[in-house]
Amino acid sequence: MFPTKRTEDQAGRKRRADPLKILRFRLLAFFAVFGPGFITANVDNDPGGILVYSQAGAKFGYALLWTLIPTTIALIVVQEMAARMGAVTGKGLHDLIREEFGIRATFFVSLVFGLADLGNIVAEFAGLAAGMGLFGFSKYMVVPIGAFLVWFVVVRNSYKPVERILILGSMIFFVYPVSAFLAHPNWRAAIHATVVPQVIRSSDYLVMVVGLIGTTITPWMQFYLQASVVEKGIGKKQYALCRWDVISGCIITDVIAFFIVLACAATLYASGYRNISDASDAAAALRPLAGDFAYILFAVGLVNASILSAAILPLATAYNICEGLGAESGVNKRFSEAPIFYWLYTFLIVGGAGVVLIPHLPLLKFILFSQVANGVLLPFLLIFMLLLVNRKELMGEYRNSRFANVIAWGTSIVIMILTMAMVWTTATGQ
Repeated sequence: MFPTKRTEDQAGRKRRADPLKILRFRLLAFFAVFGPGFITANVDNDPGGILVYSQAGAKFGYALLWTLIPTTIALIVVQEMAARMGAVTGKGLHDLIREEFGIRATFFVSLVFGLADLGNIVAEFAGLAAGMGLFGFSKYMVVPIGAFLVWFVVVRNSYKPVERILILGSMIFFVYPVSAFLAHPNWRAAIHATVVPQVIRSSDYLVMVVGLIGTTITPWMQFYLQASVVEKGIGKKQYALCRWDVISGCIITDVIAFFIVLACAATLYASGYRNISDASDAAAALRPLAGDFAYILFAVGLVNASILSAAILPLATAYNICEGLGAESGVNKRFSEAPIFYWLYTFLIVGGAGVVLIPHLPLLKFILFSQVANGVLLPFLLIFMLLLVNRKELMGEYRNSRFANVIAWGTSIVIMILTMAMVWTTATGQ
């Protein structure tokens, strides 16, 4: 029996439909695992990060834009390692450190990184106070309300609703590119500075470089990302799609960082406004230079970043400490099932918000110190991660490639060298 024209047309339509079905299936599969990488990378643009990016643009103009390219590559490699370990082992990063390296390493990680995280949490609530202050609200009103809201949203919901709220909040970061375009930057100079490195021999320059790395690749991100991959139930089968979630998040967060530096370089640096005491100063200074709309967008981005990071950072720290103690943790669990996790989360929010309410506290120094501390502590965490991800009995065929090892070890060595150079130039006054 020979096929008729009708059956041939039906077969043709079926063949044409197949690629669409495949594409739809892949998109659904991707969005099923989408979230951990995108959220983690975008929340990295917290108030401390916005302050550092703003200061980089205000103090050095376009000169530090080049650092974002190697930093993005390093961020992708490091984040991918954390997500891969979570998907392959089904365990959080601190869980693996405790099991593979023992109680001393666990205590070191819990204490040192926990203190650094507390400093970062203070920075988030300081950003909330500064951002809402631009709209005329007192920090004594907005900080307690903000602290209660982030606590309530996380404690009273399971993982999926919390993740959806965080994804929605992450989308608001796209106000920064709009703000940068309104600042009318010199695109030719900016692109040149992005691809041609400019090195300035000064302690301020080195501190800013370490701060940029520290605020872009933070230790807390690795703990949160790996824990959220595990809690979402992403395994080896879903990892290929999860990897794209991580890569897209890393690229987007550094594109946002690029536009923050760009906006401040085009306005503040160009007009001689070099001293920023907090991120709200950058927004306020934009107003007469780039207009009310740019000012409002920058301020909205700052408030959004503060609320998101005030929710995520205490979670990352609670995951970290609970994994080290071997205690139950996770947003999917009820308060009665993971009391230590939720009490830690509560304490960190109350403590971070409470510090910001102390009158006359030098919050700028606190924020900058926390970002530089991230950069100084990062190599120690990377060493743990590299030792774990290259263990054959732990990762099997999912061990690091030679390229990933070169990038990750190279990042650790570069940060160590920069930190020593920063200490030397600061001590000698050069």
